[in-house]
Amino acid sequence: MIRSAKTRALITCCFLAGCFTVFSVRLVHLQVTMHEEYAAKAAEKHVNKQVAYARRGIIQDINGELLAQNEPVKVAIADGSMIEDFEAVADVLAGRLELERGALLEKLKSEYKPEGGEAKLPVRYIVLKKKVPESVALEIKGELMTKKLRGIYFEQASERLYPNGQMLCHVLGYVNSTGTGVEGIERALDRYLRGHDGYRYIERDRTGREIVPYRGQERSARDGYSVRLTVDMGLQSIVEDELASAVKLYNPKMASIVLMRPQTGEILALANYPNFDLNNQELAKEADRKNRAIMDMVEPGSTFKIVTVAAALTEKLVRPDTEIFCENGYFSWCKLNDHHGYGSLTVNDILVKSSNIGVAKLAMQLGDRKFYEYVRRFGFGERTGINLPGEIGGLVHPPHNWSKISITRIPMGHEVGATPLQVTTAMAAIANGGKLMLPQIVREITDEAGNVVAQFPPQEVRRVASQEATEAVREALIQVVGPKGTAALAQVPGYLVAGKTGTSQKLNAEGRYSKKYVASFVGYMPANDPAFVALVLFDEAQPKTGSGYGGQVAGPVFANIGIRAARYLNLPPMPEPVAPVTTSLVNMSTSQTTALRAAAR
Repeated sequence: MIRSAKTRALITCCFLAGCFTVFSVRLVHLQVTMHEEYAAKAAEKHVNKQVAYARRGIIQDINGELLAQNEPVKVAIADGSMIEDFEAVADVLAGRLELERGALLEKLKSEYKPEGGEAKLPVRYIVLKKKVPESVALEIKGELMTKKLRGIYFEQASERLYPNGQMLCHVLGYVNSTGTGVEGIERALDRYLRGHDGYRYIERDRTGREIVPYRGQERSARDGYSVRLTVDMGLQSIVEDELASAVKLYNPKMASIVLMRPQTGEILALANYPNFDLNNQELAKEADRKNRAIMDMVEPGSTFKIVTVAAALTEKLVRPDTEIFCENGYFSWCKLNDHHGYGSLTVNDILVKSSNIGVAKLAMQLGDRKFYEYVRRFGFGERTGINLPGEIGGLVHPPHNWSKISITRIPMGHEVGATPLQVTTAMAAIANGGKLMLPQIVREITDEAGNVVAQFPPQEVRRVASQEATEAVREALIQVVGPKGTAALAQVPGYLVAGKTGTSQKLNAEGRYSKKYVASFVGYMPANDPAFVALVLFDEAQPKTGSGYGGQVAGPVFANIGIRAARYLNLPPMPEPVAPVTTSLVNMSTSQTTALRAAAR
């Protein structure tokens, strides 16, 4: 009996010892061998990576006016593992987030299969919608709390806003749904503006609240840098206002206006038509988004004559008073006409009268190679290098591709393609004494503390003409804007203006010149100490009266801009009024100069 009891006790002890051994082995297996796997599963259930979004940098004009900024918004996030009643949560969110309920419900129920696992698990970080207004987020939070629904929370973010709507749209560009710059400065300087997102690993309890003491690894977000442009929004407003008035009056296919400081190459204002609203860019046509000042190529017409005259004077082949026989209006060798029949004209008058034959003969004296060299030296046929995306280089054929008469057509701005910015930059070189400047649209980039990250000082590309040559050209250009010149309507009362008109016929589908024109005027003021160079260009302007020539269409717009810009910049007027015949232009808008254009034809 006693032996039997001892045996049973021994067996029981052995059995218990065996059980504890098995449990111990299993426990060691779980705690040691399988530790990492189960720790990872636990982390998947309770720990998730939270993104700390960086704010995109702001864009300002030269005076610090905000052009692109960020408005605080929320990002709606769902944690599928915390949601108990998917239907009820979908009911709360669908209407307020403006999401289709079925698609939302499917998103809330998203699952994934962890690596090495068999069962699917609910996704714990689901972005439901970005750019949720903070007021809407508060409403949703309140209703979820009232109905005791869990699994939805909101992260702080920001929305890109453009306070001036369509103003400066082609320069600023915009960002897409992922926050990446698409056009303009937003694209060109995206690497500076975007910043770097941060992150942190957080652990939540079963109610969805963060357990702060268990917060894991984190990296702070670095907000984007701020960009300050060279643009002055005071001048930009003037330019866009006058452009809008001119579009109503002329109904052009396209238009561009560029203002540049000639001494530095800084862009003071730039506007195109058609344009679009940056805050509703998704509604704009593709053609509306095009920055035509750097992406459109046109034959510049007579504005190109400044290159030929400056080249001949720089090479000392002629002097301003040298006379050139202009064939009485028809050059039979190359079948070239002037608008009026001229006998002999001085080099100065060739520019004033805009003689096609006169500039053709100057180019012939230069010769194909030397003339081509000056065309390229003035920047035609290559990108200017402005800090904006999409710029084209225009079109200038090398001499071996010229026809026999190309040497007579290119000097008058035919057989060459140029962008509005290239023409502006070329005139700026005349205005500043012969230096081709790199066009600048960005002044500086700074970090959050105001420290300068990058600067863009004035940069001379090369000298393109001599000081003496540009002074002689300036004297002729002043007369172009005089009472007897082709641009009398571009005069600004009280100020000396220098400039040149351009009217080029457009080629049709058959390669022949049509009755459609590109009309332009490019000039600078005050002529003796230029504050700015301005180009006004219209493609297929349709004035109600008169022709679509540059002096009659673009000249008055330049005058209106000049009057208002002079007041804005506090430019001192000349002691004596210039060309009193046009004094009536002082208070006129673009639409009020129609009668004067008709009289000036």
